[in-house]
Amino acid sequence: MNVSVICGMDEAGRGPLAGPVSAAAVILPPDFPIEILKDSKKLSEKKRIEIEKVIKQRACWAVSLVSHEVIDEINILKASLLAMKNAFEMLKEKLPEFLLNEYGENINPVLSGIVDGTFIPDIDIPCVAKPKADATYPEVMAASILAKNERDRVMVEYSLQYPEYGYAKHKGYPTADHIKICRQLGPSPIQRKSFKY
Repeated sequence: MNVSVICGMDEAGRGPLAGPVSAAAVILPPDFPIEILKDSKKLSEKKRIEIEKVIKQRACWAVSLVSHEVIDEINILKASLLAMKNAFEMLKEKLPEFLLNEYGENINPVLSGIVDGTFIPDIDIPCVAKPKADATYPEVMAASILAKNERDRVMVEYSLQYPEYGYAKHKGYPTADHIKICRQLGPSPIQRKSFKY
């Protein structure tokens, strides 16, 4: 029996001046409560964490980070696509067990991908890029939530190493306070040096 299986992919952290970019790949089970999903940008941190727990318990998922050094080396767009590719490759390792648990043995999965945005990572399945997919497709909404939460956690950890830069508050985005402290103290060790300040 052929079964259509959709992998949603999204990234978080293209706009910041510091830290990694993250990406997630998610396949939802047929009975996933999609009504809990929304665009991650429209959810509170508390709600995102609650939903993340459900996604990680029920779905097939993977999250990948690409460092600020790689961003500077290959540019942020390529780094975002690399993070999505890496997340998808990690998800593929979990996929056989997930499909067996959800569908049983006698299925032929027909796997395709949906990516938020206008560019597609270099992966080995049919894939489409859809602007605003993170507000439309449940699989991409789920990926968006995982990517955002993972990156936020990393930036909070960096704030413990570099407290003067305030990463726990602004997560590396170009706020007035972040730009001001960079001009006063110079770039932090996790600054993206290819970005203009």
